Amino acid sequence: MDDKNLMENILLLEKGVCDLFLHGTIESSSDNVHQAFCTALNDSLCMQDTIYGKMAAKGWYPAEQAEQNKVDSVKQKFSAQ
Repeated sequence: MDDKNLMENILLLEKGVCDLFLHGTIESSSDNVHQAFCTALNDSLCMQDTIYGKMAAKGWYPAEQAEQNKVDSVKQKFSAQ
């Protein structure tokens, strides 16, 4: 397994962890449990962002710039509602 595949796998796992912590935060029954999940979620989101940044810097996670007219169209669509 090369570095790119390894990083993709780590990123996917981290995204899954974020999803679990999000649901734990939403469904928690007490303030202490809620805060524990919320802290873990924030830490995981930061880790996910770091992994993404490293992958993007190597060109392993290219992102396209959205066309401004498409952004404006979506803004207009949802602001009218």
